Amino acid sequence: MRKAKGVIEGGAGKVRCVAPKIVAEMPPEVECIEREFEPADVVGAAIVFAATDQPAVNTAVVRAAQELNILVCRTDADEQDAGDFAVPAVLRRGPIIVAASAGSPALSAKVRDQLGTALLTLQRYVQLADALKALRPILVDSKSLTPQRRRQALLDLVTPPALEAVGQDGKDGLWRWLIERYPELKSENAP
Repeated sequence: MRKAKGVIEGGAGKVRCVAPKIVAEMPPEVECIEREFEPADVVGAAIVFAATDQPAVNTAVVRAAQELNILVCRTDADEQDAGDFAVPAVLRRGPIIVAASAGSPALSAKVRDQLGTALLTLQRYVQLADALKALRPILVDSKSLTPQRRRQALLDLVTPPALEAVGQDGKDGLWRWLIERYPELKSENAP
């Protein structure tokens, strides 16, 4: 289900899932075939994911795909019949995207989850990223800042004091903080 959602979010036009039992949470865009895997299931595919909890089935999927020169990812990758590529474990928090790859799907997921825990405690970075979308263009296009002051202001936006300012009042708090440091910005249009 997670792999299906991921490839749909990535823009896949057609996604098929073959499994003896299809989970109810499967996205409705997925063509679901409820039966055991057959090698012919990979014919015509652009990429294939071997994502069962049965190593023997995953091996059969990898071999069938590779016989037809179709790229295949094995989620329980081992050294034999490992597949052609690995997909990192991905975490999305607003505009922040973190991908973790650690040579093992289980370890990659563990690293991703640990990073997710850290990001939850650092929610201000998400606020800062959102605020920078509005403020950075103003600084880049500023006629009131010299090139050196502009460069310094952009660097200042990613410092702990900026993080503190955005945490107090979001984008508006960060803008006020910038104006205190760079009074010449008062002439710019506030975001």
